[in-house]
Amino acid sequence: MIALIDYKAGNLTSVRKAFAALGAELYTPDQPDELASADAIVVPGVGHFGATKALGPDWIEAIINRVGELRPLLGICLGMQWLFEGSEEAPDLPGLGLLSGRCYKLPSTGVKIPHVGWNSLDFDREGTIVDGVADHAQVYFTHSFVAPVTGDTIAVTTHGEPFASIVQRGHVAGVQFHPEKSGDVGLQVLRNFLSMVG
Repeated sequence: MIALIDYKAGNLTSVRKAFAALGAELYTPDQPDELASADAIVVPGVGHFGATKALGPDWIEAIINRVGELRPLLGICLGMQWLFEGSEEAPDLPGLGLLSGRCYKLPSTGVKIPHVGWNSLDFDREGTIVDGVADHAQVYFTHSFVAPVTGDTIAVTTHGEPFASIVQRGHVAGVQFHPEKSGDVGLQVLRNFLSMVG
């Protein structure tokens, strides 16, 4: 069973539908201790980084414990940004801190912010999360803040400047785009995440 974390930051319905289309069973835990039975964890989210405040110390501890037991973790959009140390969007609020670096707002130099629409994934290196995905594949974005390009970056996307669009460190992965809105490519990314389970 995969735990889909609901911290009131976005519509979980489309994420549930995408995983269900791949035959995955999901549940939404009400309390952090309900993560104990999770085979994997998905943290979705759209909107302001401040929404992650709902994932307080008990949730953080429970998620870190599951990651320590080698259970895969996937962050989607805001959920990916939360994997990092924090964000300029809510400077006093720490992220999960599993990945180093802080998220920042894309500069509006010659491009529209927020970044909304289809754009390409340009691979920096290989990773389980992109098995079977073609370099330069198109996926759907909607966001203003981004994660920095670091050694954990799998794919980079450029909107005004390059940013990390897919990250992976071991069994922890994140995607800045919305796989549930990205057609076959998005489903392949979710399928790859499921392949990391057990």
